[in-house]
Parts: sequence; C-alpha cells; structure tokens
Amino acid sequence: MDEMMTRREALGRAAVFGMPMVIPASAIGRDGRPAPSERIAIGCIGTGGFNPNNDDSMGTYLLKAFMRRRETQIAAVCDVDTAHRTRAKRIVDDHYGATSDAAGCRAVNDFRDVISRKDIDAVIIALPDHWHAIPVIMAARAKKDIYAEKPLALTVAEGRQMADEVRKHRVVFQTGSQLRSVPWVRRGCELVRAGLIGKVNTIRCSFAASPACTPQPEMPVPEGFDYDRWLGPAPKAPYTKLRCHFNFRWILDYSDGQVSDHGAHYVDIAQWGLGMERSGPVEVVGSGDFPREGLFNVATSYHIEWTYASGVKMIGEEKGRDIVCTTFEGSEGTVHIGNGLHTEPESLARSERVAEKYRLPDVNDHHGNFLECIRTRKTPLAPIEEAHRSAAICHIGNISMLLKRKLRWDPVRERFIGDPEANRMLSRRQRSPWTLKEMS
Repeated sequence: MDEMMTRREALGRAAVFGMPMVIPASAIGRDGRPAPSERIAIGCIGTGGFNPNNDDSMGTYLLKAFMRRRETQIAAVCDVDTAHRTRAKRIVDDHYGATSDAAGCRAVNDFRDVISRKDIDAVIIALPDHWHAIPVIMAARAKKDIYAEKPLALTVAEGRQMADEVRKHRVVFQTGSQLRSVPWVRRGCELVRAGLIGKVNTIRCSFAASPACTPQPEMPVPEGFDYDRWLGPAPKAPYTKLRCHFNFRWILDYSDGQVSDHGAHYVDIAQWGLGMERSGPVEVVGSGDFPREGLFNVATSYHIEWTYASGVKMIGEEKGRDIVCTTFEGSEGTVHIGNGLHTEPESLARSERVAEKYRLPDVNDHHGNFLECIRTRKTPLAPIEEAHRSAAICHIGNISMLLKRKLRWDPVRERFIGDPEANRMLSRRQRSPWTLKEMS
C-alpha cells in the first residue's frame, strides 16, 4: 500500500479499536495540534462559485471550514481562474503561517494534479454541475475520499456512474446536503418516518425562481481565466461574463436551474422523510416557462408533480427565495421544514413518541461527520447513492417539462418506460477530450 493508504488505515484502526492516536512529541505542531504530516491532507478543487467577488463563495467557504479543523491540512488548491486560486492559496498560507506549521500549499490549474498526489487523502469538489462527474470518478479510482457539492451530477447517467465508482473503490463520499445535519430537519423527518402525521398523501417542495436575462455579447476571455477548461465537457460556446461562475446555474448546458439547485436540498428532505432515499417515484409530469431568447435558458417558473408507487404525490414549484421548504401533509397532521420546524398540531414537534427504529443519525456537524468517516470508514450522513437518487428526481422533472408530457419512471432500472426520446435525455454528449471515456 502507498504512504497515503497506510496513514489512513492507521487512523481507521485507532477509531475502530477505541485507541488514541499515539503521536511522538516531535510530530506535534503548535498548541498541541498534530504536525502537518499527521493530519488528513486535503486538496480543494474549485475555490470560487457562489459569488466570485466574495471570499465566502461556496468553494472558499468549504476551504476555510476544513482548513480550521485541527485534524486537517489543506495541501493544494485548484481553480481554472487564476484570481480564485491565488486568493485561495493566500488564505491557506496566511492561516498556516500564523501557526508556523505550514507544509506548503500548491496552487494548480488542473484538478488531475491534485488527484494524482499520493500525499493527499481527500478532495473537496466545489465545481459547476457539468464538472462534477469526471473529477469524482477519477478521485474514486485514485482512492481519495471525497466531499462534493450538490446537486450530485448534471445527468442521471453521470450520477449513476459516480455512485457505482465510489462503491466499487470503497471511498468515503459526503455530499454537501448539509440540511441533513440541521437538528430540526432531522427531527421533522423522524416525525414523518414514525407515522406521527398518519398516512402521507402530499409533499410540497418550494424552490426559488430561476432568473432570465437578455442576449449577451461575446467578450474577450479575461486574462488568467482558462475558459476552455471551464467549459470542459460542455459544448463550445463564446465567452461572455454572465455565462460563468455563479451564473452557470441558469444555463441548461451546465445545470437544471433551481429545479436541481434548490431541489437537491428539498427533494432530498422529502426522500429522507418518506424513507425512500434509495428509490424514487414512478411517474412525473411537469410544466414550465423556458425563456425564448437570452443567455439563460432554464425554466423560470415551473410546476412538477412526481407520484410514488404508494400514491404519495410530491409537488415542486417556485415560490420565492424566502420560502424554500419541504412540507409533508398527512392524514393526521403536517410537518413543515424550512427556516425552522412547524407542525400541525403544534404539540407534534415536541412529541416523544418517535421509536428508536425511526431515529436518524444524530449528526450536527456535516464537515466533521465526513472527517470522522474517513477515520472509521463508516457511511457518512449524505452518501452518494442517496444524493444521486434525489438529484435524479430533479432531472426527470426537468426532462418532463422540456418534453411537455407525462413520463413513467422505473426507479430500479432508472429508465423511462416506453419512451426512447426521454431516455436519451438521461445523458449528455461530452466534448472531447473531457469525456468520461477519454479521462479513464
């Protein structure tokens, strides 16, 4: 086994047998913190995203969150935007420089330079949706543990291959579905799973609307931005500022808009509450308004209905950013999960009648859960198979809207029944050389 696996195996054995890690005094860093060589070495792939002008972008937020952990060491940062990766390296160097125990953080343009390093144990992937599959699959094959943002993938086919590769190579994968680590979300789902609102008949998932914009002019690619690599497997397209970074969400070549961006959270809650997190509905029908012109082309308004074999109907529609939520309606009550937990009757929220078998993992630290699972090799709170199932529901809803017809879905085979045209939309053509086949 290589050096990385030896260190990780040692961490796992210590956790399994309840033994403290014995670290020699010479290996202890400042303030009793393990030296860099004894920490979980992490490479961050994607350091911008949520707001390219703000250090609190999703990629940078995750970098900071893991950097501040005593048991981790950020060993590399990767971004195709020089400004993003330079800022990320400065943040890391400033942090470790203050403690005088930095091992050095390398900044690179190519994610493969992170994945190929034997001294890196885990990777954090915070990239646009169309760039999730290839790095995840390559990282899994390289035996790296992975924390990756939602929605899991751009397509159902990509998500299935990602989940299969993670399982095959037995790596830990935590999805950035951090709402699972919110106490009231877990509590609400437990109430539903325990049957305390009776038979569930309807679930309502409310998302924000996706924006539209006017046609945009072609612009010169900014210096230091590897635009062709940013496009990667997506079709070649002229550069314009609003295409990239945060705004990729509103373009079908890179995302499904809020249907999958917010849907990955709130459909996931619905699946968790139903106890269907490894399955899905059997029918979907949706309608939506897609812009006829302009750069952004995802649905700006939509109404999607998914039906489960049990007869439960889940409805997803845009309601505005301030009221994104999941509401379970049952024969004996209601559970509403949004910025807090609200139930009808109100006393239900305080009920002590949830049997142990309906309890969900008591995890309140999403990032810490990932690190713990690296040591113990246990399944994390938001595993890839369940993230794939939730994202797939969003994708088939989008396909129904685009085709403007009801579709029957087989959640076991993950195929539409009797509809070759719809099945072709479960995958996308990838642009060479950034294809799964060529990157193998």
